[in-house]
Amino acid sequence: MASANRSLNRYFDINGWFFVAPAALLIGVFMVYPILYSLWMSFQTGKGMMIQFGGLANIKRLFDDPMFMLALYNTMIFFIVQVPVMLTLALFLASLLDNPNLKFRGVIRTAIFLPCVSSLVGYAVLFKSMFVQDGLINSTLLALHITDQPIPWMTDPFWARVLIIIAITWRWTGYNMIFFLAALQNIDKSIYEASRIDGVPSWGRFFYLTVPMLKPVILFTTVTSTIGTLQLFDEVRNIMTSDAGSAAGPSNSALTLSVYIYNLTFKFVPSFGYAATVSYVIVLAVALLAVIQFYALREKD
Repeated sequence: MASANRSLNRYFDINGWFFVAPAALLIGVFMVYPILYSLWMSFQTGKGMMIQFGGLANIKRLFDDPMFMLALYNTMIFFIVQVPVMLTLALFLASLLDNPNLKFRGVIRTAIFLPCVSSLVGYAVLFKSMFVQDGLINSTLLALHITDQPIPWMTDPFWARVLIIIAITWRWTGYNMIFFLAALQNIDKSIYEASRIDGVPSWGRFFYLTVPMLKPVILFTTVTSTIGTLQLFDEVRNIMTSDAGSAAGPSNSALTLSVYIYNLTFKFVPSFGYAATVSYVIVLAVALLAVIQFYALREKD
């Protein structure tokens, strides 16, 4: 009987491996191997296919590369400014749309969520046409006398960064709002009823009840938004591309690490080893910031 059970278990083990083998093979070929190969490439120096082992030369090059420092600076600016603004706005909108007495809730939720599933090309063309010198945004601001001259969204370094922040916030706020809204709808409403009876004001219920109960979702959206912002590429590449071929805004004011990796690999004479090294800067930054966020939002005894 024992040998029969062992044979049966071995049979199921073998069949199980047959089921997972295709997926494991695909993960190994398309995920594990590229990661390991890029790590090996990060220690190679040279241009094109003429590469050789350079040890820590690429890491030393990072600290002497002004374009890398500018890309890192811009990426951190987008992260520090845009992520808190977007998540705060998403949480605020979710709280408003969780009100059962609000009319047309479904229509409003859909309208806010739609940008994140819109076509990137259409969205980029729309923003470029709206924010040009004589576009809709400047015309509206001038008509309302908010400003007395057109804002150089596409030509001034400061306003170029603001434009990218506006674009990312517009596109991804609704995506994060859905997570907050789903979490809010799972909170027992009797908790709010009891606090209302005890005389807790609405702002107190929000900060001392809602926010603590949403901590796991806040952590999730913070980590995913951090990863997305540090890998920012599409908005810069599509919105800030000029007729002259620049894809990083005026004076590279919107250059991010991902765009710089693209330039090192495809735009300039290929430097695959150095591009791989820059990509691992993103990996380390994501890991470090994720650890900090997990620690800051941990459950305290």
